[in-house]
Amino acid sequence: MRIRLFIAAILVMAVSAGITAEGKKKVVDSKTNYAREVLQPYVDSGQLPGAINVFYKDGVQETCCIGYADVAAKRRIKMNSAFMQCSQTKGFCGVTIAKLVEEGKLSLDDPVSKYLPEFAELWVLDEKNDSVQTMHKAKNTLTVRMVMNHTGGFPFEASVKRRDVRGGGWSGGARLRQVASVAAASPLLFEPGTAVRYSNTGIDIGAAVVEVITGMKWEDYLKKEVLDPLGMKSTWFWPTDKQIKNKIELYKYVENAPAVWVEEMAWEQRPYNDSHVFASAGAGLWTTAEDQLKFYKMLMNLGVGENGVRILKEETVKSLLAVSTRPQEMDGYSLGLTAPKVDSENSTFGHGGAWATSCSVNWHKKELKLWVVQKASGPDPWKKEIKEASKKFFAHASGNSSVDAYTGRTE
Repeated sequence: MRIRLFIAAILVMAVSAGITAEGKKKVVDSKTNYAREVLQPYVDSGQLPGAINVFYKDGVQETCCIGYADVAAKRRIKMNSAFMQCSQTKGFCGVTIAKLVEEGKLSLDDPVSKYLPEFAELWVLDEKNDSVQTMHKAKNTLTVRMVMNHTGGFPFEASVKRRDVRGGGWSGGARLRQVASVAAASPLLFEPGTAVRYSNTGIDIGAAVVEVITGMKWEDYLKKEVLDPLGMKSTWFWPTDKQIKNKIELYKYVENAPAVWVEEMAWEQRPYNDSHVFASAGAGLWTTAEDQLKFYKMLMNLGVGENGVRILKEETVKSLLAVSTRPQEMDGYSLGLTAPKVDSENSTFGHGGAWATSCSVNWHKKELKLWVVQKASGPDPWKKEIKEASKKFFAHASGNSSVDAYTGRTE
């Protein structure tokens, strides 16, 4: 009885100090190799150069680093290998928007023009023939909600970030405020709020709103309020020379044949960290699997990082990030994250990236799936087998209670 009272007292003190049991939970090795078993044949054949796969459930984790970050150099892939996460950057912007909503500095239904006056009058494209465009003045008010959930009517990228121009794309292009100004001066593809068009431009506009409200560059606000508190020291828009030297290389996957190395993709152009690079909220943030876990476990733990630091309130994650902010008749999407229309015990939310990275979490069951590769193009023949491996892991991990995981007991 005394031992139980002592443990309860410790937990109460931790919570009062802002450090929850969930945040400080000890991670236990599952001692399983479900992912490695199905991936090894593909690595042996060269079809899969290398990959990182993580399964996590309530303190129990299977970590698989298999193959190479660089096949030619025989450099092994590691949890601290840097990679381009591309569109997974959107979730980071979503968290900064959610934080300002939580603090009462922003409403998702605020007109974007409240912060960026150039959006006060917008035009919608009706028809385009040769050099002639027919447009009408937008009837609906563009809101912060719309730019963050891809219902604003913007194209994938603004013209200022063309990938066919050297120095363009996600790794270059223009500053966030410039992207927003160009977008405001360009015709929308449909009336705001009436349809879905996946758009990096919209997310960049959301980041520009953050800049106006905070008086800081969006990337600096992100670093101060999210990256630094979570201890994400390897995540930034300008990777170090050391990170680039040891990064996970890009490969074109080939059916039943070894993957082929690709020097770069037009949307992410070398050099990756010189003066032509500007922060992009829609894509462009570099990271590592170690850091990526810190971010997504924070979301899974409803705002609390594994280090015990709270980034967002529980209700903020539940209502703004873990469930859709779109009209009910549209597919689910929250703020820079794919999310269900209606939250349930089996609901997951998260995001993927253009080079085939992905992460999803379930806050109800405290489950997470992380997948890291750098795939330029090609098939995923292991996809079905990884899905089966995840089922085996979660069935295995379900036998480990959160108390066992917290105390370090595995039996």
